[in-house]
Amino acid sequence: MKSATAIAPPSVGNVGVGFDMLGHALRGPSDRVTVTRTASGEVRILEIIGISAEIPLLAADNTAGRALLSLLASCPRGTGFDVRIDKRIALGSGMGGSAASSVAAVVAANAVLDKALSIETLYHAAKQGESAASGSAHGDNVAPCLLGGLVIAPSHGAAVKVPVPAWLHAAVVRPHFCLQTRVSRSVLTEPYPLHAFVEQSEGLALVLAGCYTDDAQLIRRGLRDVLVEPRRAKLIPGFLQVQQAALECQALGCSISGGGPSVFAWFSSCEAATQGAHAMQSAFVQHDLQSDACVSVVDAPGAMVIA
Repeated sequence: MKSATAIAPPSVGNVGVGFDMLGHALRGPSDRVTVTRTASGEVRILEIIGISAEIPLLAADNTAGRALLSLLASCPRGTGFDVRIDKRIALGSGMGGSAASSVAAVVAANAVLDKALSIETLYHAAKQGESAASGSAHGDNVAPCLLGGLVIAPSHGAAVKVPVPAWLHAAVVRPHFCLQTRVSRSVLTEPYPLHAFVEQSEGLALVLAGCYTDDAQLIRRGLRDVLVEPRRAKLIPGFLQVQQAALECQALGCSISGGGPSVFAWFSSCEAATQGAHAMQSAFVQHDLQSDACVSVVDAPGAMVIA
């Protein structure tokens, strides 16, 4: 096979309690990348269609292109890739759009190699791609986009899937404005007090314990962000009202998806998540913001080759 097309889904990064190291996949519009193997020794972005945005064609500045440049180090000498991108996840949305392009690219490229590379190799190459957009090679969107479901995304070594209760659903509401990841990261530069790290670690432990033991109350106790959310909330008009709307619909927790402006909430059923999504959208309307909503199982599938 010389050419393959892969899709990669949107995702929720951080999941409130796991900044830069916890994320989960979503069912929703997926980025689609076609990679053709060449003997050029180069990565060339030939075409970008879909969502209208100024996405760089230069491989080193493009998330898919940079991921493939990183992947070349693990490929036979002289291997090259020509790339076509169909962009379907909004950029600057907090739904892992930059990660999806890089993951779809490495999954498609892996399908055209004579010898497939390891998932760990794909993960670390896709993280390098992510850095083209955010300035940081973090994996909280990359790992769930690649593997599906809820995933711990370490800075070194392989990503780790977390078992997820089948009843666990997410509602993600994206207000119609762009918030670049670099901007949302810029508000996190001031030092944090030690007690905040302790409280955040407690929340992470409770959420993971709840997932492993199928215990909604443990998840509810832990799903809160005391580190990042307080500093980023001001970047999202009406965030506190949107969060309150979700909690009034019995959300287990609600916070900012990735770098924002999307807001996510976890619920114990699809019906509750659907109701919560409508309430969250209504809260954004009170601040003159229209939005899109996505309701998905948390244990959603990851990237896959489709052609």
